[in-house]
Amino acid sequence: MAERSTAAVDVADNSGDNPLTAKADTAATDGVAEEQDTAEQSAEVAEDKAAKRQNGEQPSIETPELHSGHKLARRYRLEECVTRLDGFSSWRAVDEKLRRAVGVHLLPADHPRARSVLAAARSAALLGDPRFVQVLDAVEENDLVYVVHEWLPDSTELTTLLAAGPLEPHDAYQLVSQVSQAMAAAHREGLAHLRLTPSAVLRSSTGQYRIRGLAVNAALRGISAERPQRTDTEAIGALLYAALTQRWPYDSDAYGLSGLPKGVGLLAPDQVRAGVHRGLSEIAMRALANDGATASRQEPPCTTPDELAKAVAAMPRIRPPEPAFPTPPDYQRTTYQQGTYGRPQTRPGAPTQPVMAPPAPLESRTGRALKWAVSALLIAALGLGSWQIADRLLDQGKNDKETPQTTQPQDTEDEKQPETGKPVTIAGASDFDPQGDGSETPSEIGNAFDGSPTTSWQTSIYYGYSNFGRLKEGVGLVLDLGTVQEISKVEVTFQGKTSVELRTAPENASSRPTSAEAFKTVTTGSGEQVALTADKPVKTRYVLVWLTDLPSSGQGYRGKISDIKITS
Repeated sequence: MAERSTAAVDVADNSGDNPLTAKADTAATDGVAEEQDTAEQSAEVAEDKAAKRQNGEQPSIETPELHSGHKLARRYRLEECVTRLDGFSSWRAVDEKLRRAVGVHLLPADHPRARSVLAAARSAALLGDPRFVQVLDAVEENDLVYVVHEWLPDSTELTTLLAAGPLEPHDAYQLVSQVSQAMAAAHREGLAHLRLTPSAVLRSSTGQYRIRGLAVNAALRGISAERPQRTDTEAIGALLYAALTQRWPYDSDAYGLSGLPKGVGLLAPDQVRAGVHRGLSEIAMRALANDGATASRQEPPCTTPDELAKAVAAMPRIRPPEPAFPTPPDYQRTTYQQGTYGRPQTRPGAPTQPVMAPPAPLESRTGRALKWAVSALLIAALGLGSWQIADRLLDQGKNDKETPQTTQPQDTEDEKQPETGKPVTIAGASDFDPQGDGSETPSEIGNAFDGSPTTSWQTSIYYGYSNFGRLKEGVGLVLDLGTVQEISKVEVTFQGKTSVELRTAPENASSRPTSAEAFKTVTTGSGEQVALTADKPVKTRYVLVWLTDLPSSGQGYRGKISDIKITS
């Protein structure tokens, strides 16, 4: 995710793979004469630039006029220009070799900061700390210098987070803790950031903070500092201040945040906004340039990221907020507890219904005689029935002794119940991306079959087209059943309409196949609740849930699986 600029960005038509700066190398049609003219013009331009540098003047810098669709090194295809500033441009691109999104910084090879950008990028690439957005390549080629770095579509800029409001104390604590520790590690290797702004800090979907532009962002803009550790520490303090108050700790507006009122100086965060955590407020003041901490506690200021990280570690840990549960409805007494035994309650103001009096009992002489007659008939009927039952039992006993008992076959065809599929346990699972970089959010795999509809496994975000940006045929999950088992149906719950195929490995496969073609396609489906039913049961150990078309996720296209159930 590259920093966006408010400057207008012009996107030209696709003109092939040759860089625009190399157009002067095109063959002339009039032979040697035009070739000499071209050489003389190039020499004049070079002499003019050299003369300007000797006189202390900076020659004019022109941003390379590249376009969407242009390729670098026949590998990196430029997609969208996100920044064009001060002689360089930044792009979202696609690494066609590894089939993944990347970011690219571009500037002319004769740019006065080209050498420092290359040196900074190569130094940052050697760090290899996962808390920083990694530099993947730094190349000078065809009169261009370009730096390729990771592109994290799953992460959100701190600028976007602060636009919605100040962070919770636990989130602000994690921000200052993770960023200060990461920058302390970078300074131990001799690397500084010098442009640690809210747009340079990203938060992933798992809550981890990552820093982009280490050393490179400052080199692109020609920024330097006499005390780099103090500069980065003050920048971390400003980030914490903004996270606590949603205000920028200076008297000017910046990064979408309002600054402090002019003339009042640097106010503590808990004086700017009510309810700010006192310990974090003091940490922010110790990191900012205020010659010490707050007036209430004269703690020494933090002048390096390492000192700041130790100060954060020494404070009591801030726990995450308790999950909010819905309030249960008010307890209502049942009619039995109210002593009515299910009779309807009389509501105030409702008309009362007349109560029908029960019929009078048979109290006369005729009534008593009738009761005696009925009782006698019942006793006689019981006696007769008992005698008939006993007689049948005796006859059946005699028949059993005289002739062997034969059992008549019973017709149970109509009594058979259709057999229901038994659930098949999923022993394990792995992400499956054979046509990409081999990884598709493996940390969330367990969410796909944990039985909870609130958790899910999700793919990366793909841009442009729902069929994975036309970069690959699909991705999916390989479910390991532990042993070869018979399966008939796989039920998949998606978030958003998704196209999917059910594929199985051969019955004799001893390990998970490494290509999609090694799995046999059993059936296909599409929707949010998809039941993939085989025509006949299949024996296999490895089941592939293969996504082929993704739903829109706002920024691009992404697939999400909330639950998977397999039955035999």
